Amino acid sequence: MNEYDDIIHMEHPISKKHARMPIEKRAAQFAPFAALTGLDDAIEQTGMEHTDSVQNAEVHIPDPDYPVE
Repeated sequence: MNEYDDIIHMEHPISKKHARMPIEKRAAQFAPFAALTGLDDAIEQTGMEHTDSVQNAEVHIPDPDYPVE
C-alpha cells in the first residue's frame, strides 16, 4: 500500500457555502509583493559593487604566462 492510496481517488471537495474562486483571482493570491522594501535595490547595488571589484581586480592580476621584466 502506498502512502496516499486511501485518498488518491477521492472526489475533490466542493464547498456548499462558497463559490469556486475564478482562476484570475487565484493567480493574484500568489503575485509577488514587497515584503522587504528596498531588498531589490540592495541586491542590485551589491551586485554592481562586486562586478566593479572583480573588474578592478582583473587589472591587477598578473598573467602567469607573461614574464614580468
